[in-house]
Amino acid sequence: MRQSLIIPGFGNHYRQRIGLLGGSFNPAHEGHLHVARQAMAHLRLDQLWLMVSPGNPLKPRAGMAPLAERLETARKIADGRRIIATDIETRLGTRYTADTMQALKRRFPRAHFVWLMGADNLIQLPRWDRWLRILHAMPMLVLPRPGSTRRALAAQAAKRAQKYRLPARSGLCLATADSPAWILLPVKENPISATELRRKNLEGMPS
Repeated sequence: MRQSLIIPGFGNHYRQRIGLLGGSFNPAHEGHLHVARQAMAHLRLDQLWLMVSPGNPLKPRAGMAPLAERLETARKIADGRRIIATDIETRLGTRYTADTMQALKRRFPRAHFVWLMGADNLIQLPRWDRWLRILHAMPMLVLPRPGSTRRALAAQAAKRAQKYRLPARSGLCLATADSPAWILLPVKENPISATELRRKNLEGMPS
C-alpha cells in the first residue's frame, strides 16, 4: 500500500509545501492549470497535486466520465514533476474530503499541505460532510470564480471562518500555518468551466 502511494518528485525527508486541488476534472482544463500556477507562485509550493476524485458525492453520476479518462485529462495539463495528476483518493479508499485530509496527514506527516478551492466551492462548503472539521484540518487558499467570489465572502463558511482569514500577502505564511487559516487570492478570474467544455463537445463546437 505504501509503495502505491508514491508521488513522483515527492520526498518525505523534509517539510515540503504541497498544494491539494481536488475535483472531478470532468475534464481537466486550462482553468485548473491557471489555478495551479497561481497557487504555486503565491505559496511557493514545492508541488501541487491534482487529485482526481473517484466520485463527488454531491455531483450526479450522469455525464461523469470514468476515472481513468478524467485522470488522463489531468495528466495532460500536469507536468509530472511539480504539478502532479493523481488518483490518490482512490488508492487511499476515501471519497469525503474530511477523510482524505486525515489520511494524507497521517500518511505524510512531514508535509505542509494547503487545500485549494474555488470561491464557488466555499459557498457550497456547508453541504460537505463534516465541513467544520475541514475548516480546521488544513490551511486553505480560495481562488476567485466568476459570479461566485462576492457571494462566497458573504456566505456561511466565510463568515464562520472570518477570524481565521489572513491577508492575501501572507501566502508564504499560509503554506506553513497551523490550521485553521485561509486566504482569498486576488487574482484574475478564469471563466473556463468543465460544464461548458462538455456542452461544447456534445454540440461539436470548438473548445
